[in-house]
Amino acid sequence: MHTTIEQEFTVKFKYGVYFTQSLFAGDNSLLTDILTQSHTSGAAAKVLFVIDSGVANTNPDLLQQIKAYAQNNSESINLVAEPMLIPGGEESKNNPIYLQQILQAVNEFGVCRHSYLIAIGGGAVLDLAGFAATIAHRGIRHVRIPTTVLSQNDSGVGVKNSINAFGKKNFIGTFAPPVAVINDSDFLLTLDDRDWRAGISEAVKVALIKDVAFYQSIKQDAEKLANRNMEAMQRLIHRCAELHVQHIGGADPFETGSSRPLDFGHWAAHKLEQLSNYNLRHGEAVAIGIALDVTYACLNGMITQAECDDVLNLLQTLGFELFTPELLDQHDPFSQLSIIKGLQEFQEHLGGQLTIMLLNKIGQGQEVHHMNDLLILKAIQQLHVNYQPQALAQA
Repeated sequence: MHTTIEQEFTVKFKYGVYFTQSLFAGDNSLLTDILTQSHTSGAAAKVLFVIDSGVANTNPDLLQQIKAYAQNNSESINLVAEPMLIPGGEESKNNPIYLQQILQAVNEFGVCRHSYLIAIGGGAVLDLAGFAATIAHRGIRHVRIPTTVLSQNDSGVGVKNSINAFGKKNFIGTFAPPVAVINDSDFLLTLDDRDWRAGISEAVKVALIKDVAFYQSIKQDAEKLANRNMEAMQRLIHRCAELHVQHIGGADPFETGSSRPLDFGHWAAHKLEQLSNYNLRHGEAVAIGIALDVTYACLNGMITQAECDDVLNLLQTLGFELFTPELLDQHDPFSQLSIIKGLQEFQEHLGGQLTIMLLNKIGQGQEVHHMNDLLILKAIQQLHVNYQPQALAQA
């Protein structure tokens, strides 16, 4: 005889994505307001800052601003240690030593489950710090302060935390919502052109699969965006973040199924990052992944040539390259190092049936469960012929 005790419960998650400027200015109370609202003990909240070293270098007054802000708001913030500096980019997620350093600091400075780990940086450092926060004490309260376009409009506003392992992106990670996400547009002023541009690809991505009006607005602002117009960028970031948050709060926020529509263009992008030894920015790889998938969809009869050209022209106007040598393996296109291998790895990451988001039309995605390898190679060849970077074309 068998008996069963069945348990079912619901956990409600709620967090805000806030937009501001000069977060650590003396007259900006946003951070202290957030901490006061979520911290109910009455004592000042213990806070440990983890900061992308690249952000600290390009914002040389940042550390002093944080310490002065904490000192001036000592009734709300107990700064338990000097802010930790962690190298930015994929190196922070590739090398386990940085995870260990954060965990050691959590232990050494008595950061508990009612304390806050506040991470400032690009998507990689936010991923790393968020992962550390979710595994220490089974969960420390986490606040994200994204500093790049990509992290402010996409990766930083969600519920994913991760590090890389076994040569695979985001192999180890958790789903854990932050207490809050704070987008400070002042950080965007110090970005180089590549990082400014890279995050725009995620906005193109979500517009293509969800919102044709947003896509048209990106087209309208394309020249302004390419020329670093802040008002145009703020509009793009707000709408892109809004669409991402709406999707995350939908039917499958922790991705228990195999459907991941927000990963349009990503099956190839993740592999391209690895094949380039992460010399390609994530957003740059996503732009190439989008170019590949819209070309494939056109060859497969899902969208028209005019629609395909419209997307590719927009990506070029924004300043993206649409081809990289890592797309081609001249010796064996089906080798373990080939971009085709990315399809298998993407399916493994999903943990189930292969599900790839393609386009049915601009503004509307369609999931498919099979991709034709030969048609993928044909799409790559088209990009190779038509969109080689100038340096490669002249070589």
